[in-house]
Amino acid sequence: MKPERIARLLICALLLGLPVAVFGLPHVAPAAPNSRTIEIHGQMAESGGWTPSSFTTVAGETVHLRLTSDDVMHGFAIGRSDKPAVDVEPGRVTAVDVRLDRPGTYAFYCTRWCGPNHWRMRGTIDVTGPGEQATPALPPPYVALGLNIDDPHPAAVVPDARPSAARGAALGVDVPAPFLTQDYYRAHSPADVWSDLRAQAFTDGLSDAQVWDLAAWVLRANTTPANLEAGAALFAANCAACHGESGQGDGVMAASRLSPSAGGTAEPGMMGHEVLAPANFTDPATMFGASPALLQGKIVRGGMGTGMPSWGAILTEAQTWLLVQYLLSYTVDLSS
Repeated sequence: MKPERIARLLICALLLGLPVAVFGLPHVAPAAPNSRTIEIHGQMAESGGWTPSSFTTVAGETVHLRLTSDDVMHGFAIGRSDKPAVDVEPGRVTAVDVRLDRPGTYAFYCTRWCGPNHWRMRGTIDVTGPGEQATPALPPPYVALGLNIDDPHPAAVVPDARPSAARGAALGVDVPAPFLTQDYYRAHSPADVWSDLRAQAFTDGLSDAQVWDLAAWVLRANTTPANLEAGAALFAANCAACHGESGQGDGVMAASRLSPSAGGTAEPGMMGHEVLAPANFTDPATMFGASPALLQGKIVRGGMGTGMPSWGAILTEAQTWLLVQYLLSYTVDLSS
């Protein structure tokens, strides 16, 4: 067919509104209204982390993220969100749609332990515009209680053996209701609970070890087996690489978090902040002297000069308390 005739047919088709197929071009779906696409590259923190590390969106806008890794396997999740994490593989693109309906600042972070500075792989999403404003968060309990979470907090007294909530329950002691409230639980360390119970007349016939078991039973009143299981999962995903599965501060990343002067093998880019070994949650002097509010404060704010990152923008408040309940289980048997 002559070129002139082909051209005439195409013009007629356009004039009549008929579809015309264009070969050799990929099909591209029209962009959804009120949406846009952002490509984000992930690299280990020592090499730059997320690029870009922040972006702005409008409440209610759908943002199509194209995630890829330039080095090792990473993960991507938005903090304080129920949206599941996704893997970000080297040389491949993972597509994720993000829509945030409330104005505010949200954190996104890496969920894979990709290197010594893994926890530094964080970015922010600033959500502007109309929409229901997020309720301002109340200060964490450690602030309301006036606790200095950076001060040492060794227990004044520790048990000779691991206290057991089951043994405490078997004593059949009628513990007054104020000991079982959430406010009391959060404000008092296990050693405080023991001292308060020891001072009560209803424990006069009990040995010190039995009062420790009763204190364990008081702690168990503020948790459940399901909570401890959920706390264990959070610990494994976010804490075990440094603190170790055993909680003894011997995780696979522990040595690399220390500065060389502290006996570690810190990678470049550590900036001299990591100078203390991860906390040992099996140490009675430390754990029996720490109130749940103090432990939650450490999780939310992080530890100044210790390399302990802040998890306040990543975990929900409920998740931080689940972690606290699990941490206490290293030195107190909270099983039924």
